[in-house]
Amino acid sequence: MWKRTGERALPGLSGHDDQGPPQGGEGGACVPRREQRRTCIATREVREPDELIRFAVSPQGDVVPDLKERLPGRGAWVSARRDAVEAALRRKAFARAFKASVNAPTDLADRIEADLAIDLRQALALANKAGCVVTGFHKVEGAIASGDVVVLIHAAEAAADGRRKLAQALRRCLGDGAETIPVIDFLSGDDLDLALGRSRVIHAALVAGAGSRGFLERWRRLCVFRGSIAMSDAPHEEERSPDDNEPAGL
Repeated sequence: MWKRTGERALPGLSGHDDQGPPQGGEGGACVPRREQRRTCIATREVREPDELIRFAVSPQGDVVPDLKERLPGRGAWVSARRDAVEAALRRKAFARAFKASVNAPTDLADRIEADLAIDLRQALALANKAGCVVTGFHKVEGAIASGDVVVLIHAAEAAADGRRKLAQALRRCLGDGAETIPVIDFLSGDDLDLALGRSRVIHAALVAGAGSRGFLERWRRLCVFRGSIAMSDAPHEEERSPDDNEPAGL
């Protein structure tokens, strides 16, 4: 059983909440939780919920990230950046937010980054199942020529020559628009093999589709957390199919 800690939050802008998962309404119907802007407990920035990470307290008193915002009990919100999480730890902001003595692991930011990377690999697997992934140098080159590519992926150990040739193919097809195509090269070949159920994947690409939108959103979230792109510069998905699959979070 998850426990509630502290007093009930006041309505309005807040860095914490007292809401768990959506509760059953009349006739047992699930009543969606109303979204509202939240204040980061570390920086006091006021942001939309998708720009923050919610934290909850486990039955053992540990602070845990609630990436899917589904854990019950009181929640505390931190801007979805590594530096903000580290600031919350330094300032002991979690204990103040939960109004209780809680255990906030010193490696909390590392755990979040690892979970976000897992979420990204799961999203790649779902995109593959949806038929949105092509692999192999020549198939990727062909997809680029057709103008369908929305993400280009290289294994971390991919040779510079292959990267250069595919970058040139993008520029030939899209001109200056090639700069708008995300190029992801921090996943290892083993990560790609595991996500795609194939062996020795070095180059891959995602083509337009619902699976690719989900992957891009998770890539954006990981990059923002790492600080490799600014939150204000990060592309958001404006449209999402209600049938899009969601990778499991923490």
